[in-house]
Parts: sequence; structure tokens; C-alpha cells
Amino acid sequence: MKHVFGRCKEAGVPGENPCMHVENMQTPHRKTKSGIALLYNEDTNNTYDVCLKLTKDALTIQKLDVICTSGTESQVNHRTVVLRRQATGGLGLSIKGGAEHNVPVVISKIFKDQAHLLCFVYSGDASLTEVLSGYMAPDLLPITLCFCQVHLLRTAGDEVTITVRYLREVPSFLKLPLGSPGLDHSRGSSPLFDSGLHLNGNENNAAPSPPSPSANEPKYEKRWLDDVCMPLLMARVSRYKAGTDKLRSNCFQVFASGGTCTNILQFFTAAESTDWLQAISANINGLTNNKCFSFLDKFHIVHMGWACESLEDSTVGRSSTFKFLALRGPYFYIFKRPPISSADWGKSEITYNLYEVLFKVHKLWMAEDCWLQARLYLGLEHSPEQQDNEPLCFSILVGHGQSHTFRVELASDLAIWEKSFQRAVFFEVQRIQSKSYMCSSHGTVLCFTIDFGSGFSCSEASSSTILWRYKFSQLKGSSDDGKTRVKLLFKNAESKQIEMKELEFANLTAVLHCIHSFIAAKVASMDPLFVCSPSFSGNCMNS
Repeated sequence: MKHVFGRCKEAGVPGENPCMHVENMQTPHRKTKSGIALLYNEDTNNTYDVCLKLTKDALTIQKLDVICTSGTESQVNHRTVVLRRQATGGLGLSIKGGAEHNVPVVISKIFKDQAHLLCFVYSGDASLTEVLSGYMAPDLLPITLCFCQVHLLRTAGDEVTITVRYLREVPSFLKLPLGSPGLDHSRGSSPLFDSGLHLNGNENNAAPSPPSPSANEPKYEKRWLDDVCMPLLMARVSRYKAGTDKLRSNCFQVFASGGTCTNILQFFTAAESTDWLQAISANINGLTNNKCFSFLDKFHIVHMGWACESLEDSTVGRSSTFKFLALRGPYFYIFKRPPISSADWGKSEITYNLYEVLFKVHKLWMAEDCWLQARLYLGLEHSPEQQDNEPLCFSILVGHGQSHTFRVELASDLAIWEKSFQRAVFFEVQRIQSKSYMCSSHGTVLCFTIDFGSGFSCSEASSSTILWRYKFSQLKGSSDDGKTRVKLLFKNAESKQIEMKELEFANLTAVLHCIHSFIAAKVASMDPLFVCSPSFSGNCMNS
């Protein structure tokens, strides 16, 4: 196997790619926004309208409800309403749903000639009593609830008393009006049962203003009320079905660090879904980066966050699970859950030496447009849409030919991880300056050293006598047998001839990755924009 050390596509060397000259790699400014979305409940298989409110620290999901704002009644949702039959408009209501549809019976429409109801009854109200006005005919018992209520309301007297309650999860799956109470016919009719209880109701009448309740009567209002508040510190988002690589269309979920999650948030367009996903991700990254500075220990944290690891299981096929990754000091950490305290850093699933791992992007997703990639690093450009549902993945290649494959949600996330690995490895090489490995050549035990200042050297293990030494620039090529042996080709500075050095290592992959890290750091150190950037200077001070 031939090796190419220090090239931009593999090592991410600044100076050979315009995007690497983009400094001040900061998380995009955290956003606040609000809007309407759909929330899908997998348990009930229903979708309903919610209002999303994004702040710098949390995502709040609100649901519509009817509350009592004044009067003698307490703040309860139950309301007792008297329906008065009109000579030309009947009861002035229309209901939908029923047991045969596995949904409640709710009021779907209030007609304009029933102005006296507008302060007390709302689209989305459900009857809490199966027996209306104390009447239930025995021959109606086998009939489904919806038809029973239809019959009772049709045959009742001039006044019918019902107790209602607003159902928060009704408006979407029954296509009821959303927002202010009263008249709204913007949505199409529902495929569910529509009783037509308006009878002779006249929809063409001009809409009268609802009468004001008297001083003693309670006043009700339809409002968005907080239902779930998800803290975003060390949270994550996912567009994929749990445990799979199947991408949901225009949907995602938000998971708090403790494991709690929202139901599936659905959006009407891909652009709207992406906009919300980017805004939430930006706030999560901002909070997580702030958390990096709260760990008061000797090691600097370059970056940390969630990624989904793809696993190959011979019994169940391909599966995936979320892991929390961190680039801290000399190590790359993989956690099951985020570290909250300094003591948690000792609880990682696995830890690798940074200079012995290799970061590799699976797909050159922006190779044809490096300036667009540069804008992604700055957060000035939105992530491109994924083509053909291809995931955005990177691999961490470790010793003995092993690797971990991770998937992220946005191209900007992939760019941040790539940039962070370059910096973290650079800092670590600068810190250790040199690394030695025991090896053998023709039966002799040797010590092979990679030094940031002088290059490569090899000495006898017993006497420490230097056998040969070459600069980084003298390495012209290499190859290995895929197991333990490597051939390094150096150009002699005096004779200009190529000299081959064959060495055997116990963990050849780790040595090759270490050579790669040192050469990449050496080239990066020659780029003044990389070394003198504000982010580099600040990180070195923290280190």
C-alpha cells in the first residue's frame, strides 16, 4: 500500500485549499424565532398543530387551549354551554369525528348566525358527556357515539345543555381552524364524518360581533400555552428514524441531554424544515461551545458534540446509535452521554491519542466549490440539501486497521468537525514535539522517532546511537504490506539518491497516522494565516 502524507484531501493541510484560509471559525450567532409546525405523535398516530418558540437556551412547544380569563369560574377548561335552537339556523353547529374514526367528537364549525356562542364555544371543543340534556334513547345504544350525538342534537328541544372541553390535539387531524376562535373556513373539509348539524344555518350571513359577556359571566380566550420546554445545552437533533439510516422528509426530533425528546416535528416545506434545523443546531453548538470553557482543567477542549455512529451487526444488519464526541487535549473521546463534570471525562467508552488517529470525510461533498465550503466554515452559507438521501459521514481511523464511522445532520457540522480535528491535532503535535516507537529492522531492535523540529531519526534501542536522520522534506514516498512492515523512501541531501529504510512495527497503523499528523502540523505551521489567526492564538493560550 502506497502512502501520500500531508495532502489536503486527507490531512486537511491549510495553505492548499482556499477554504482553509478562512479563520475566526465561530459558531453562527444564536437565533430566536417562532412559527407554526406539526407535531406527530407516534403513539396515537395523530398530527396536530403546535407553535414553536426558539430562544438562545431552549425550544418551547406550545399547544392551543381555551382558558378562563375572568369571571367567577376557576381557571379550568370545562365549560357548560346552553345551545338555543334558532328558527332558521338550528343549533348553528357542525361536529366531526366519532368512535368509528378513533377520534373524539368535536365541534368543527360555528355558524355566523349563532353569535351568542362565540364567547363560550370554540372549534375544537369536545363534548364531555355522552348523554345530552339527560336523554339517551335505548335503541341508540348500539350506534356509534357520533351518530348518537347527531340524533340527540337533532331531536332535542329548543335548548340543549352540553359540557365541553377544548382538545389540544384536535385541530390538525380534523382540519379545524387554527388560531383565533370563531369563523375560519380557510381549510378544506375533513374526510372524517361531518354531521351537518347546522341544519338550516345560513353561512352567507354577515358575521356579527360576538356579544360581550356580562360582568358575572366568565370570559374565555384561545391561547398558545407552553407544553414542553427542551433545554438545548448538549442537546441534539435528528432527521433519521431511530436506530436506522432512513431519512425522514421535512421532519426531525429534538433530544435533550438527559434523553427526553420531542415528538416528531413536521414542516410543510424542505426549506422551512432546514431553516428550523439550522437555527436549533446553531443554538445547541453555541451553548456546547460555552460549556467547553466551564471545565476548569489543564486540557483545552477544541470541540465536542453529538454524532450518530453507524454499526455493522451480523445478526440485525446495519444499525446506528448516537454518541457524544469530544476533542480535548491529547485525546479524542467517545461517550454514551455528555460529560457534565470534570470527573465524567474518565467515564468515556473509549479514548484515542489524537496524533494516532486519522480523520477522513466519506464524501467530497464540496470538492468542486471550495469557496462555498469556506462560507460553511464561517456560518455564512446554509448547508446544501442532501442528494439521494446520502448521509454526511466521516470516519476516525485508529490503530490496527480499526475505524469508527459517524453521521452528522448538516454539512456545516461536517465542516466544523473537519476543521476542529485539524486544529486539535496541530495543538497536540505542538505540545508533545516528538514521538518515539519501538521497531525492528533485520532482527535488530530500533527506536524510530518523529520530531517536529528535526524530522525522522532511527537509533539503536540499546545504545541510543543515531543510525540515520532525515528532514520531513526528504520523505519522498512510502508503502507497507498492510500488516507490520513499512518502506520509507528518503532523498539523500548530498547524493540526491533515494534511500529506502524498511522497518517493522507492532502497530503500524498508529505509526503511519502519527507521521501523517506531524507532517500536516509542519505544513500548517508554515501558513501565517493559520498560525496567526485569532482562534489559533486563543486556543494556544488556553492550552
